[in-house]
Amino acid sequence: MSGDKPLPFQYQFAAGAIAGVSEILIMYPLDVIKTRVQLQGAKPVPGQDYYTGMLDCFRKIVKNEGASRLYRGIGAPIMMEAPKRATKFAANDSWGIFYRNLFGMEKANQPLAILTGATAGATESFVVVPFELIKIRLQDRASAGKYNGIVDCFMKIVKNEGPLALYNGLESTLWRHILWNAGYFGCIFQVKALLPTPTKGNKTQAMVTDFTSGAIGGTVGTILNTPMDVVKSRIQNTTRVKGVAPKYNWAWPGLATMMKEEGFAALYKGFLPKVLRLGPGGGVLLVVYTNVIEWFRRMGATPVGL
Repeated sequence: MSGDKPLPFQYQFAAGAIAGVSEILIMYPLDVIKTRVQLQGAKPVPGQDYYTGMLDCFRKIVKNEGASRLYRGIGAPIMMEAPKRATKFAANDSWGIFYRNLFGMEKANQPLAILTGATAGATESFVVVPFELIKIRLQDRASAGKYNGIVDCFMKIVKNEGPLALYNGLESTLWRHILWNAGYFGCIFQVKALLPTPTKGNKTQAMVTDFTSGAIGGTVGTILNTPMDVVKSRIQNTTRVKGVAPKYNWAWPGLATMMKEEGFAALYKGFLPKVLRLGPGGGVLLVVYTNVIEWFRRMGATPVGL
């Protein structure tokens, strides 16, 4: 992420984990609101709240379910964020080294940053799918009552739907993370190249640069991947019944079904809370990750190859 030589994998992993947990604690309520809005269909369901937008969803959750519901299911993402964000940054740095060696490049450029980010996103997907599925089941009001918590949700999914059900939505998750990470890391590289280089030792200037590039990267990544995020939520919230083909099963056919039944706008359901979370959240991630890595350097961590 900088001109310094990368630290070994374990330091990248630890810094990514700390950054991920920091971001989720700050931004999680927006994720709950995003999921609720994404899961509802075009028409209200009798007996269930129907949300007309982000603020309406927030108001109804607090009024009808209590403010604590905004943190419902946070255990799964907290457990997920450490390995997820750790994998994101560690894989991005590791794949960056691999691709530079493969193509004989001393320094990265934007196409390489996009390729590296996309590959890191694919790597990250295999870690996060089971956690994402449990999180969505717990966030959805219609299905949350079936489960008493993370462990109960896990056990019931495995018992009633089989162990492979934990990887429902893997294909759409791959697309979601490939698109987000390609946009995120590609934009970080380009924005940093356009902004003035921070004066050496000026931590405030460096943090502003990191937050700005990370926030822009998070916003662009969110614009690119929101349709895949919506269809992923639908796929993962579908209970598998033996002998019955699920309505949402694969990403691209699922997008086609949504467009046909609900229109193009349905592909961007939950976009506002999502971008409000992952835009600034992308800035928070990069700032925390960079500062933790710098702290490791000051503590004497030896870069790769030295």
